[in-house]
Amino acid sequence: MKIGFFDSGLGGLFLLKKVIKVLPQYDYLFLADLRQSPYGNRSPQVIYDFTREAAEYLFKNDCQIIILACNTASALALRKLQQEYLSTSYPGRRLLGVVVPTIEEVLKYKIKRLGILATKATIESGVYIKEIRKLNSKIRVFQYSAPLLVSLIENNSLRWAEPILRAYLKPLVSKKVEAIILGCTHYAVLKKRVQKIVGPKIKVISQEEIIPQKLADYLARHPEIAGKLSKTGKIIFETTDLGADFCQIAKKWFGKNIDLKLVAY
Repeated sequence: MKIGFFDSGLGGLFLLKKVIKVLPQYDYLFLADLRQSPYGNRSPQVIYDFTREAAEYLFKNDCQIIILACNTASALALRKLQQEYLSTSYPGRRLLGVVVPTIEEVLKYKIKRLGILATKATIESGVYIKEIRKLNSKIRVFQYSAPLLVSLIENNSLRWAEPILRAYLKPLVSKKVEAIILGCTHYAVLKKRVQKIVGPKIKVISQEEIIPQKLADYLARHPEIAGKLSKTGKIIFETTDLGADFCQIAKKWFGKNIDLKLVAY
């Protein structure tokens, strides 16, 4: 059985690339819902429906565990999927998100003022504030939504990103945050630009630095899950849309040629 990775777009490739470096032995199935991307400006119900459909597809295609490599899906669909869908439809499988593991790691830095930059839907869900308060109610959290960034990234239009990025980061910097979480896997491509804008005193946290080891730790703690995973090192890449630029972007982000297969579900 495989480890499934799901993202609304191709940003999850950054995360998958780093996971494979830590756990190269497993088989992976990566699915990007490019036909309906981006999710960040969608309603909670639509995001849930899209994510459930993707999870159903991945489970039917022999995934034992699925990583929602999408903060929006993790924020607005994960809990309900775990409680209402997974427990009845696939009780032996696992569905994991990226928000809580990110927060657990960030809290180790002992910071007092934290910034979150994410999609509109993720910010409006309040998931980061809710989860942080469960673990440390003393941290002050400042959020700002960045609704244009995913579209710029997915459409290979980063040459126009800098002034927009500066405008999104200014409110967080003005709050004197000590660290900023890039709360979207797409934003990994912007990390160096963000760091340059905010300066060296603010720590910029990107999820591809955190999730790979968190997944390795999870599998070590759950041998009953890890034992069901096949180990041939095979990676399958699938997408619900195959636009002209997607293959080039996927190659650039993953670091080598990959065969993106068009699927429908």
